[in-house]
Amino acid sequence: MIDVLVAGGGPAGLATAIHAALNGMEAVVVEPRPGPVDKACGEGVMPGGVRSLRALGVHPAGRELRGIRYVDGPQMAQAHFRDGGGLGVRRTVLHDALARRAAELGVRVLPGRVGDVRQGARYVTAAGLTARWLVAADGLHSPVRRAVGLDLPDRLPRRYGLRRHYRVPPWSELVEVYWSRYGEAYVTPVAGDLVGVAVLSTARCDYGTHLARFPELAARLGAGTAVGGVRGAGPLRQRVRGRTAGRVLLVGDAAGYVDALTGEGIALALASADAAVRCLRSGRPGDYERAWRRLSRRHRLLTEALVRVSCRPGAARLVVPAASRMAPLFTAAVHALR
Repeated sequence: MIDVLVAGGGPAGLATAIHAALNGMEAVVVEPRPGPVDKACGEGVMPGGVRSLRALGVHPAGRELRGIRYVDGPQMAQAHFRDGGGLGVRRTVLHDALARRAAELGVRVLPGRVGDVRQGARYVTAAGLTARWLVAADGLHSPVRRAVGLDLPDRLPRRYGLRRHYRVPPWSELVEVYWSRYGEAYVTPVAGDLVGVAVLSTARCDYGTHLARFPELAARLGAGTAVGGVRGAGPLRQRVRGRTAGRVLLVGDAAGYVDALTGEGIALALASADAAVRCLRSGRPGDYERAWRRLSRRHRLLTEALVRVSCRPGAARLVVPAASRMAPLFTAAVHALR
């Protein structure tokens, strides 16, 4: 019998499989798409996420990130990371590095979809396979989460994300977040001649319309060339009843999601993968819910607060001036990021 069957072969799923293999467990990943898979992603890994990758033996190529800068016209606030640098890395580069490490450890990645999930007292069956545990790492709109009844409705304004790359030398070692009454745009250096630009908003319109609402950023990108198409995701907020259902555990975005505004998605995915495997390895799967809540608490509180402000245009324009005037508070918030 397989120890851990993983639904989803993205960063969260591959990290789960790697952790399982490093703990002497057999892991099999089921993923319908050939890798590496590109998705709408801000592509910034916070310092804690970089440490998690190193602990897995994964070292993707990218650009070091030294902190966060908020920008709104002439107003600006910035703070550097305190506990090491972050990493700007293409989603496809990160996926490929994780996939190679998983292969080194003997993890099998099978093409297919999980489909129906059936559970017994000591096993779970999905995708024609039987395992002791099923870890759902199948993304923001997780089919497994829905199948086991862990979805919850959400009545707050829906936010969506769009991302595109531009062939232009990065002008900063910081992740820049541009604020407007319509939403936010954040810029992540991912290579010596490439930046990723993600736009977050409740408004549903094309990428060009969004970008025009950030004239200073649009001017900086004017000399660059758009690379590839626009990737989209949303609604971003996903409410979840819990992180476990019998012998099924949720990790990564499947475990519930607030918003991409603070850029902690990858770091939290890696941390939740580690926590899930630790709980399974110790024979205490019931501890995972508490572990997930503990490791995500600061992120959830900070992101919820920022998103609520962002959804109120009048209040959103006060964020950067306030952060500039209260620099110690802004610095503390940046240091709280994983």
